Amino acid sequence: MTTSDDQRISEDRREALRYALAIGSGAALASAMTTTPASAQAAADNTLDRVRANKVLRIAVLPGELPYFNKDLASGTWSGFSIEMANDIAKLLDVKLEYVESTYGNSVLDLQAGKIDLGFALNPTPQRALVIDFCGTVFPHPFGAMLKKGLEAKTWADINKPDVKIAVDVGSANEAVARRFAPNATIKSLKSRDEVMLEMASGRVDVVVNALILGLTAIAKNPNLGTYKILTSPSVAIPSSMGVRREFDKRWRDFLAVWIDYNRGIGQMREWFVKGLGLAGVKSEDVPVELSI
Repeated sequence: MTTSDDQRISEDRREALRYALAIGSGAALASAMTTTPASAQAAADNTLDRVRANKVLRIAVLPGELPYFNKDLASGTWSGFSIEMANDIAKLLDVKLEYVESTYGNSVLDLQAGKIDLGFALNPTPQRALVIDFCGTVFPHPFGAMLKKGLEAKTWADINKPDVKIAVDVGSANEAVARRFAPNATIKSLKSRDEVMLEMASGRVDVVVNALILGLTAIAKNPNLGTYKILTSPSVAIPSSMGVRREFDKRWRDFLAVWIDYNRGIGQMREWFVKGLGLAGVKSEDVPVELSI
């Protein structure tokens, strides 16, 4: 190869490099022109990146909401089903937890305001889905019935009879479920959950329709209330999920969705749930085997 050939090849490479740089500059310019301020801000403010950079995961904690949350007043230590989940997520990300006391309703507002990174034990209602994202179903929270001793029921049809007296708290999901699936029963709507439990304890009603956690924890406090059964035909449940801030980059939401599916699949989620119920006095053998978690 002659010197002139080397010079020609070198010149060709330089020309190719100039061409590539020109294309790259044009692409970068086009990208800059098409990127909106909103998407640029969202990409720069991704929750997953911020959590890992700050080494802190901020979660909403709800005092007294067993089995999800429990605070030891003497030590200030938090425990419960949601805390077990949060600890595992924090360990995976190698970050510390920061607790922000809140309520179910305020958790949604706190996510919108950027005060927290993750909210637990949230029902993904259509209204909430307009303002925050959800990470899939942690478990479908089933409805069923507290049955007085000696009464057997497996399906809604078993309590959908005029001679069956049912107590529910007025205006609640419990009342809506009872009136939809046991409309032929004698339904008493009372002002509060406490009044409902008093009605059951006094023997003035045969059944209390409620969600599983409410039923199990009430019977754990007072075994004389009877037994709890998840009713079927049909199965009635409201999903319990985790909420995150609505943002352009979905990596945080998607990571948590995979984390949920994985821990449900290996049975870890059920173990944490049963442990949380234990804080409310519920024995592991009292948790229905048919519970899908």
